[in-house]
Amino acid sequence: MYIRVNAIAGAKKESVKEIGENRLEIAVREPAERNMANKRITELVAAYCGVPPKAARIINGHHSPHKMFSIHEK
Repeated sequence: MYIRVNAIAGAKKESVKEIGENRLEIAVREPAERNMANKRITELVAAYCGVPPKAARIINGHHSPHKMFSIHEK
């Protein structure tokens, strides 16, 4: 399964909003430095999908606020 994510790093409050089918808007407190925000976004996407964090991978958009995740369900 693929999920598109609009990411907001450095937000005051963490949130996960569904904005369409397989589309999320995620705000995290971590800054967009040293991969900190990407790690937290990956954890939140995995929790949202009900899979372990290792099952969610960024496949596109590592340096962009628009990311594509691949979710491997078992």
